[in-house]
Amino acid sequence: MIGIGDKKPPKRTTEEILAAGRARAQLAKANMAAEAEKNAAEAKQITAQLPKWPDAVRGVPNAVLRSALFGAVRRGQRAFQQGIEKASIDGVTVIHTGPQLDQADLDVWEHCLHLARTNVLGKRIQFTAGGFLTAIGRSTGNTQHEWLKGSLRRLMTSLVELEDGKKTYAGQLIHYWGRDKETGQNVLEINPSIAVLYGSDGWTSIEFEIRRALKKQPLAQWLHGFYCTHARPYPFKVATIHGLCGSEAKQMFSFRQELRQALTKLAEVTGWTWEIDDADLLHVAKTGTASQGRNQLKKATKKHGIAPMQARHSAYAGTA
Repeated sequence: MIGIGDKKPPKRTTEEILAAGRARAQLAKANMAAEAEKNAAEAKQITAQLPKWPDAVRGVPNAVLRSALFGAVRRGQRAFQQGIEKASIDGVTVIHTGPQLDQADLDVWEHCLHLARTNVLGKRIQFTAGGFLTAIGRSTGNTQHEWLKGSLRRLMTSLVELEDGKKTYAGQLIHYWGRDKETGQNVLEINPSIAVLYGSDGWTSIEFEIRRALKKQPLAQWLHGFYCTHARPYPFKVATIHGLCGSEAKQMFSFRQELRQALTKLAEVTGWTWEIDDADLLHVAKTGTASQGRNQLKKATKKHGIAPMQARHSAYAGTA
């Protein structure tokens, strides 16, 4: 009710009423779009999944294999790295905070991803330590159980910032690792965001049996992973390889000796050929057929007393 002396509110014109209605409609539409975008992002995160590669291979992001994140280093005391940018090829950036990681840690991380590939990422996976160790080709004694715990701790406490072109990931290598008190099993969780690094062309299949045949030879393992990411490898300076693999060799003379030994072993297992020319460029050729590669692997595993797995894939695992 309007009292004496009160002014009546001015009447709105038809145009003002229509404009106000349009503004409310636009605001509601914007809110709905924002909510839909949020729901879509959450749904995408919830349903993120790794590619389902075969049992005989391990799927690894190229950014990891083309850098010194898992270095070709010897066993021993681990340095703690605080925001260290690791050596990598052009187009890839890797920054690491956490204990130094080696090729044995890569075996563990690869198998963690292997277990996670059959589930939606973010879902916790249960496994036994003994089964895990057997799967990566290790014995199951107490010492190995303690080593596995240490490796899983290193992976969980490692924070990485990875960029591979437009693909980016920032977070832990393992989002969660612990023990289920009810079942007594280990529990593992991978951050769903890590799936971004894969896509259709961001990862490589690594034949596990070849990697296993190179056990305890970290430089040969690193070379295998690195060159698997190249369908037709181009020459690299030996000094470039020295940096990329994270070698601890202080003298290039010593590294060249180690590199030649690793390449000889790699050629023995894969059938690939290699040459270091007068310009100190390393040439690697992934020659031969898949059947020839399998024969090379069979001979190498027999020579070194490694029992081959029943499941086997092509020895020539390139970019997926």
